Amino acid sequence: MSENWHSEDLEEIMDKLGSTRKGLSEGEISEKTKIFGLNELVEKKQVSVIEIFLHQFKSIVVLALIIAAVLSLIMEEYLDVAVIVLVLMVNAIIGTFQEYRAEKALLALKKMAASNATVVRSGKIRKIPSRELVPGDIVLLEEGDKVPADVRLIECINLEINESRLT
Repeated sequence: MSENWHSEDLEEIMDKLGSTRKGLSEGEISEKTKIFGLNELVEKKQVSVIEIFLHQFKSIVVLALIIAAVLSLIMEEYLDVAVIVLVLMVNAIIGTFQEYRAEKALLALKKMAASNATVVRSGKIRKIPSRELVPGDIVLLEEGDKVPADVRLIECINLEINESRLT
């Protein structure tokens, strides 16, 4: 398909996508899901607690404290070494705990924000999870709906779009 699909003839686009105004059939949906996968962003690899903990030691201030601890050890100032190591460990534990909780909260918010889409499939209107959309689906939008994927508008009446989230 060309890069100017937004200006191509609607019937040509629907033909290229194997769709009609009645939407896709179950067989087409299954085939397209196998080819294109789910309509979702690829998640970055989950970071383990150990990786989060080790990440706490990557700042310049922490590295300076580690160097100070090594120098104190060389000078046999064991109390200073113990205090610096204790501060570093407490900082790392607190930082790990906060970052781990933030990651879990973000995942929970993502799950809560999972949206649905209203589509026409096999001539029937259905509500499906947005992640199940495939190229060629006919998406119906109503007031207040979030656009669940890249779409080409077929028909619209009094369309207004709030783009404030994009800025």
